[in-house]
Amino acid sequence: MRMVIRSSGGMHEVDVEGLLSQKRILFLEEAITMEKASAFAKQMMYLTQVDSDAPIVLCINSPGGDIEAGMMIYDIIQTSTAPVVLCCLGQACSMAAILFASGQHGRYILPHSQVMIHEPQLLTNNIGGKYSSLQGMTNSLLKTKHELEAILAKHTKKAPAEIAEATRTDHYFSAEEAVKFGLADKVMVFAQMMELG
Repeated sequence: MRMVIRSSGGMHEVDVEGLLSQKRILFLEEAITMEKASAFAKQMMYLTQVDSDAPIVLCINSPGGDIEAGMMIYDIIQTSTAPVVLCCLGQACSMAAILFASGQHGRYILPHSQVMIHEPQLLTNNIGGKYSSLQGMTNSLLKTKHELEAILAKHTKKAPAEIAEATRTDHYFSAEEAVKFGLADKVMVFAQMMELG
């Protein structure tokens, strides 16, 4: 996103995301894709090389997306030498909810934002093929389901059975409900979030 600002030298067009990334504020918006995960990895590599101790704020507003891409982002957040503070601005759904819940250095949510968790989704196109192939896909999906449930259980401090029950359908949480369930640490207003970066 670009915007025009006025300075003593006149009017200038600036890249807002570039300026924010210099302040160690990153964004995960729209659907999570492998392209976005790779871009995030590059940003994190650069910022941790610049300063491996200074916090990085990751602002999430996403409906979710690709599980493999999400798991790449998850691994980076979990093992980053720089603390990663997570902020939910609007929504953190599906894979984005897992990423938001996984924060170890603060998980903050705006008062009217929401978090949604559910089971991994099946492919939407028609599925066909040999029985052994379908069995393999089913086993892989079940493995992914249990892995994601274990991650949510770890970060919410809930029993895996409770997570399995909560994710049987699309389960939406208000900001306060997300804190109560263990998906977030605190409801914050925007002015407070601005002080994190």
